[in-house]
Amino acid sequence: MYAWILSFHLIAVICWFAALFYLPRLFVYHVMSEDTLSIERFKLMERKLYNGIATPSMVATVVLGGWLVLLNPDYYLSQLWFQLKALLVAILVGYHFACCVYMKQLSDDSCTKSHVFFRLFNEIPVLFLVAIVILVIVKPFG
Repeated sequence: MYAWILSFHLIAVICWFAALFYLPRLFVYHVMSEDTLSIERFKLMERKLYNGIATPSMVATVVLGGWLVLLNPDYYLSQLWFQLKALLVAILVGYHFACCVYMKQLSDDSCTKSHVFFRLFNEIPVLFLVAIVILVIVKPFG
């Protein structure tokens, strides 16, 4: 059973990160667009990606990860590497919701952020992915 839950957890993580890598890249192209047709297309793409892939994947990641912890809470909750991973995931959930804020601002044509801002914002999930993978695989504090 553990292997099945872990497999679906990893699938959800991959889908979530794929969305978190792509959504801010759409923001870059959105703010660089000047014609109405492109802007409207980006609004649609952003909304579908966020609501159809990113959010369901985030929920699945957290639920399945929680389920894994419930299978062996004494082990996971006592490990510093896991505590740090959980903290990074919590911050990443905040990043996910920040994407929602920017998506709504872009949808309302009220966003004041530049394509340079979104290019930098787009790199944040990479840092989290590297840190989380190292914590889980290397377990440097375990």
